[in-house]
Amino acid sequence: MIEKERKTNGYYSARGPARRSSSLNRDSSSRTRRPMPAGRTRTASSPESTEQVDAVRFTPLGGLGEVGRNMAYLEYNDEILIIDMGLQFPEEETPGIDFIIPNITSLEEKKDKIKGVVLTHAHYDHIGAVPYLVGKLGNPPIYTSKLTKAIIEKRQVEFTNAPKLNVIPIKEGDKIKLGDSFDLEFFGMSHTIPDNVGIIIKTPVGNLVHFSDFRIDYDENGEPHGLDDLKRAGKMGISALMIDSTNSEESGHSISERVVEKNIEELFKKAEGRIILATFSSMLTRIAEIIKIADRLGRRVVINGRSMKDNVEIAQNLGYMKVRKGLIIPAEEINKHKDNEILVITTGAQGESTAGLMRIINGDNRNIQIKQGDTMIFSSSVIPGNERSVQALKDNLSRQGAIVYHSKIIDIHASGHAPKEDLRLAMKLINPKFVIPIHGYYFMRASNAQNAVDAGVPRENVLLMDNGQVAFINQEKAFISQETVPAFYVMVDGLGVGDVQEVVLRDRRVLAQEGMLVIIVTLDRQTGQVLKNPDIISRGFIYLKESQEILSDIRRRIRGIVSRIPRRDQDPDYLKTVFRDQIGQFIYTKTYRRPMILPVVIEV
Repeated sequence: MIEKERKTNGYYSARGPARRSSSLNRDSSSRTRRPMPAGRTRTASSPESTEQVDAVRFTPLGGLGEVGRNMAYLEYNDEILIIDMGLQFPEEETPGIDFIIPNITSLEEKKDKIKGVVLTHAHYDHIGAVPYLVGKLGNPPIYTSKLTKAIIEKRQVEFTNAPKLNVIPIKEGDKIKLGDSFDLEFFGMSHTIPDNVGIIIKTPVGNLVHFSDFRIDYDENGEPHGLDDLKRAGKMGISALMIDSTNSEESGHSISERVVEKNIEELFKKAEGRIILATFSSMLTRIAEIIKIADRLGRRVVINGRSMKDNVEIAQNLGYMKVRKGLIIPAEEINKHKDNEILVITTGAQGESTAGLMRIINGDNRNIQIKQGDTMIFSSSVIPGNERSVQALKDNLSRQGAIVYHSKIIDIHASGHAPKEDLRLAMKLINPKFVIPIHGYYFMRASNAQNAVDAGVPRENVLLMDNGQVAFINQEKAFISQETVPAFYVMVDGLGVGDVQEVVLRDRRVLAQEGMLVIIVTLDRQTGQVLKNPDIISRGFIYLKESQEILSDIRRRIRGIVSRIPRRDQDPDYLKTVFRDQIGQFIYTKTYRRPMILPVVIEV
């Protein structure tokens, strides 16, 4: 009898990892992820102990509660298979953080059991954490396609202390054996980048399928392509399917990439001046087609943005992109050609402050500036959380005279993630006994759980997991145990990995929201009296020149605090604490704001 976990919206879901006091670690259903601290685990208390279950253990370390940071591992008979090592871009509540990466505490202690890592495709939310994590896991062999191999190896060179990667190239149709537990078969999946693979994982206790990010391709007549592998997997008797949930709420089918290309070509034909097109640097499939369109219409191409230049160069070297010699020109030669002969393809479609498009808009690019009449095309979707920055981009471009087109006006972007009808189609073709929605916020995965039910999967056979939970899967059953592993944020800040803790982020948030007030008090070492008027420095709190009254009140209170404390008790650390508490409370009663108070006590 399988232990019945707490039911949520009709689906089986464990209570989630133990709570950790942090506003950052938010549970995916309430935007509060609070996974369990390292070193603490709980085992199932069901009559049928998990130790007695002959099953594969599936543990997601990221991607189930956010868009990004995708990483999970399968474990059977002391052998471990890792799938993806992605990063997540920072959020509003992580100021100053460069990236967020998966927590591998549960893997480090058993790294000798890792048989291999599979990277499904070359997007950073699936490969971006490799330089930070692979060395800590004993540098296990990595199995991935040749494009992904080239991209991760080029990036690894930038990390001088990281080990040289042991990458074994694979392609769709390949079969490999990892240890005694895992027989892997790779199949191709359509996405926005070439060499994207899904995995059929055969184990002694059942066959699993792990989807990469995917979409179903359609031709201009609406006929789907690339379904043969899904049909073949469906004949293997699949126990569990782990399936992408990013677009699970979107209705209908995927837009054909041919439609997108046709619409882009029509915009190119209408443009009278230069064209600047912004998209993701990893959307190599579309970039290749856009370059072909430019060639047909007699436009030279400028690639702007380091990551895009690198990716295009790699794709050309590997034969994924065939470009006529002289078609791509350096940015320095842009003024040698007429405006109606130029196409600029750039990074920065999400409003990133250091990306190529922002540098053009701000005038920081010495070769490319916005001109009146430029046609600006956003061939990308807006990542959740970037709406304001993208809107600011459009405003700035319009102010400078550009004509702006985006996907809400015309179909010039097709998502790389399958919507409802395609998700249901994939589930029907594979016909798994159990479904585990992965990749996305809780509401996305809950929506995908309903897609699974609509596709004919019994409601009780859909598992809604969270990062850090452990599921047990075999041919007959699948359930979420009460065991958890650490899955809270590990943050990369400059050269530091994991050294920025909650207290640091809390201080950053206070500084950003309320500002700071520095109080410098000079005391006579012998008498304990205040020697001169206390200095007050404000940053982001008040404008000092217009706040003399409150400054005078603060100085009077400082003198009063010092006068009431006997000299023998005037320890500098104690005084700092008193200043911080009492001056902070006084400021709050006057302003209803709580700036960070930084007292400095000097004895002379």
